[in-house]
Amino acid sequence: MFTFGELISRASDQLLQQLVGRDIVRLLASLDASLARPERLSEIVTGLRSPADMLLDPSVRPELMLLLPKTAAEILAQRLQLCGDAYDALTSMTVRRGSTRAAELLDFFSVADEVDRYQIPPSNELVAPAYPLFPHQRLAAKRVTALLMEEPHRVVLHMPTGSGKTRTAMSVIADILNQGEPKLIVWLAHSEELCEQAVEEFKKAWSAQGNRPVAVHRWWGPHSLESPLIRDGIIVGGLQKVYSSARKTLTEIGSMAGRVDLVVMDEAHQAIAPTYRLILDVLTESGRPAPLLGLTATPGRTWSDIDEDQRLADFFYRKKVSLEVEGYDSPIRFLVDEGYLAETEFVQLEYAGGRDPSPRELQEIRESLDIPQDIINLLAADVQRNMLILSRTETMCRRHHRIIVFAATKDHALVLATVLRARGTWAYAVTGETPSSERSRIIETYRADSDETRVIVNYGVLTTGFDAPKTSAAVIARPTKSLVLFSQMVGRATRGKRAGGNARAEIATVVDTRLPGFCNMADAYDNWEDVW
Repeated sequence: MFTFGELISRASDQLLQQLVGRDIVRLLASLDASLARPERLSEIVTGLRSPADMLLDPSVRPELMLLLPKTAAEILAQRLQLCGDAYDALTSMTVRRGSTRAAELLDFFSVADEVDRYQIPPSNELVAPAYPLFPHQRLAAKRVTALLMEEPHRVVLHMPTGSGKTRTAMSVIADILNQGEPKLIVWLAHSEELCEQAVEEFKKAWSAQGNRPVAVHRWWGPHSLESPLIRDGIIVGGLQKVYSSARKTLTEIGSMAGRVDLVVMDEAHQAIAPTYRLILDVLTESGRPAPLLGLTATPGRTWSDIDEDQRLADFFYRKKVSLEVEGYDSPIRFLVDEGYLAETEFVQLEYAGGRDPSPRELQEIRESLDIPQDIINLLAADVQRNMLILSRTETMCRRHHRIIVFAATKDHALVLATVLRARGTWAYAVTGETPSSERSRIIETYRADSDETRVIVNYGVLTTGFDAPKTSAAVIARPTKSLVLFSQMVGRATRGKRAGGNARAEIATVVDTRLPGFCNMADAYDNWEDVW
């Protein structure tokens, strides 16, 4: 081994002047004769060019090789597998930058070729976007944008849970904001989790696609609008907060009317609920009408009330963008085949225990939008039913690392989580009454990378707006007639590998044989096609 510093210290005055450049040497000598001394010229040489550049330069290398002591020259020639006289071989050899010989030569002098100044950029290179959309998402975004520009300026984006409808919508929003300024978007959602998810997704989308700084305004829970006269950016509002404000006075949302460039209704099936219809009417129809985009995995409110589903379709003028893939009757099948959704095994846990509902209760079940609460409370307290749920959950724990159990009530969630934890499983309940700080801690721990099996038992807060793509199993122990709710619960565990999830998923649904319910996601997706 021989360092480059040792090598250059052996250079003659003539070689040093050649390496520095005679014009530079003359100017240095004119200014200060000491600057042209050999020891200073050695320093100047290494400041002008890197050692790697000089060793790999065929016009300089032969002179440098002649500076080596005989023993060092022979060792280097041997390492480079050169034959004959060492000096002749070293001064006449060819060295291609980036080759094995170049690496050996530089290593001998303890020199690193950190920057290859002579690398030619490729003629063609692929530039990846920071916020990409899959092909089916790009097509959906294009169709949504076109319909929003046409009368009546309303459209529902209908994409299965886990297929990226929020991401697709954010791309549409970014395009609108980029078209000019000021531009104002209002995004409405019904839960804190869903609102915060929208904020985080917008921040990711805008940081990649935006053309200027814009403000994100939170308007839910403890957050209030600093001013209703916002003109640029996005307002993410919780429906309860916005409705509460509207009931007191229409000043806040009324002042936005005429300045909004797009209203987005997450979970669009709630658009015709009387409590929220007022908000949409003010924002979209007062002053300058604003386009309305609804997002949903299931474009209906019920599975039994065709009239109500018809009203929802009418509200959006039957304008709907769905995933349409050539060669596939079901978009779910396409998404599974392409890895966007997991291949899902649906298991029915039939339970016929407990008492028979009375004729009055059966009539109430038939006439209600969902299972009456008193019947749900009885099911939640049924010991045999709970043993079935716990047994299935513990069986899943042997095959899955992240599992969500959807409980029937708040107390039911606490009971199931406590028993699972007592039996050695990491399990915690998350309900609407769980303090925000504790809820955040539980969810963060659940999401974190770990080989430990972790279970969240949820009631009422994780059906939507919860992003934990590694969840691969769910137990649906919450009886419901709501296809919307069922689809949301299924979607928590069915994200595919191409979307950051899993290749396979397992959904176990407790089927209370006396009550109606759903157990297949493809049926859920197609259920309302006739009314649209």
